[in-house]
Amino acid sequence: MTSPLATPRIRIPRQVRAGETFEVRTLIEHPMETGLRQDGPRPIPRDLLNRLTVRVNGDIALQAELRNGTSANPFHTFFLRLDRTSDITFTWTDERGRTAQATSRVQVG
Repeated sequence: MTSPLATPRIRIPRQVRAGETFEVRTLIEHPMETGLRQDGPRPIPRDLLNRLTVRVNGDIALQAELRNGTSANPFHTFFLRLDRTSDITFTWTDERGRTAQATSRVQVG
């Protein structure tokens, strides 16, 4: 049995002005094991996140493909601009098909 992914952390403003550019930060706790390290004589099994998808009201705003070089506990920062109140959904997926998801609402006034 595989353990579930951790809940992503999101830092995003609760309210912005229409057309204003704002910063979004997200972090998820994950060891990002490449399968190359060993624990004594045994290799540590590969366990990598491979995708981050961010959707705004269901439409893809950002999709990142993660590779071996991604650090443990990946942290991403990017900028968005909204014209209306929106739900922003973050979905992390690993190579085993496990997902972690979080949603935030940003009010536009």
